[in-house]
Amino acid sequence: MKTQTSTILLILTLVFSAQSFACTTAVISGKYTKDGRPLLWKHRDTWAVTNIIREFTDGKYTCVGLVNSSDTLGESIWIGYNDHGFGIMNSASYNLNNDTITQSGLEGRLMKNALQTCANIEDFEKFLDKLERPIRLEANFGVIDGNGGAAYFELGNFKYVKIDANDPAVAPYGYLIRTNYSFTGEIGLGGGYIRYVTANNTFYEAVTSGNLTYKTMLQGCSRNLTHSLTGTDLNEFGNRKENNRKMVFFKDFIPRSGTSSSCVVQGVLEDENPEFTTMWSIVGFPLSSVIVPVWITKSGVLPQQLQYDKELQDSPLCNKALELKEYIYPYIAGGHSDYYIDINALINADNTGIMQQLRPLESILTQRGEELLNSMRRGKAGEGQIADYYKMADNKIELFYMKIIESKN
Repeated sequence: MKTQTSTILLILTLVFSAQSFACTTAVISGKYTKDGRPLLWKHRDTWAVTNIIREFTDGKYTCVGLVNSSDTLGESIWIGYNDHGFGIMNSASYNLNNDTITQSGLEGRLMKNALQTCANIEDFEKFLDKLERPIRLEANFGVIDGNGGAAYFELGNFKYVKIDANDPAVAPYGYLIRTNYSFTGEIGLGGGYIRYVTANNTFYEAVTSGNLTYKTMLQGCSRNLTHSLTGTDLNEFGNRKENNRKMVFFKDFIPRSGTSSSCVVQGVLEDENPEFTTMWSIVGFPLSSVIVPVWITKSGVLPQQLQYDKELQDSPLCNKALELKEYIYPYIAGGHSDYYIDINALINADNTGIMQQLRPLESILTQRGEELLNSMRRGKAGEGQIADYYKMADNKIELFYMKIIESKN
């Protein structure tokens, strides 16, 4: 009876954890992307829904990454990259450790340490080899580097397995997706099987059409309104007039109530300067936030909208996105309010849904960001132009959200 009770408690713990930390992630080889550069994606689901972008210069390598707003000491990074072009992120796994060893939950600290000390994937592998066993972690760590490397490390208490996105035997289309289970763990345990299929459908369509880019993840997956198991497509409700509330069940989609951010690290070609590595960042709830690119600079300049604001105790963009999120989740009674959204608040026939209103702003930010990045690659832009871009982005975000939020009140 005691064994049976322990088993039930373990299953309940796994289920609860998988729901609470339900990230969707991917590693993509540059051999299959549109521009030949590797990509690293993390769609982050967590209790910590307030996030900022922060740069760190106190290690061997300078790095920039996504940090919890409440982490004022900057102890953990949840996706980021360093000035050598090494990038890392993770998704929690729940099917690797078949034991009762207590987990530390310190994946973010491991990733910050790795970014500050590892120049490439080979360094990271040596870094893992030196960790004390049991490691007290259970996660899929995705990495890319400035040499074209792209891989997952499925890490448990006593060992890890490397899965190479450049190996056609395991990644025939050049991409690897991980949600909340590991392929080297026990299949059937963990979580995110439905989200995996949804993301895979989007990736396969993109790679077979030769259009696999950072937008595939951020716009095609992080804002995906389809459910691969039920066949539900919430875009079908987009023909309803505005202010015509339509509540729909919203569970096991890639975006969910606990989604705090979504970022893609775009690497470089093997012969390129790693300073061109870019983190395309949606800071805040992806259905009500926008993409802003981030670069490492000697001056450490970053967009004000993505940095910590003492008064808000959050980044301004994340704070604004969370304010709009309340209109998407208007049902607050009972214990399952996060299972239902008003789809009419997101998309409608009058093109006034939150996602629809934000598209023009995001188009400007991504188009100008891509133009700036291309100029940097040609040696025609530098830190001054980056700072100018950030000022432009800050101003447009502030004005755009002010207008939308005022129209809701």
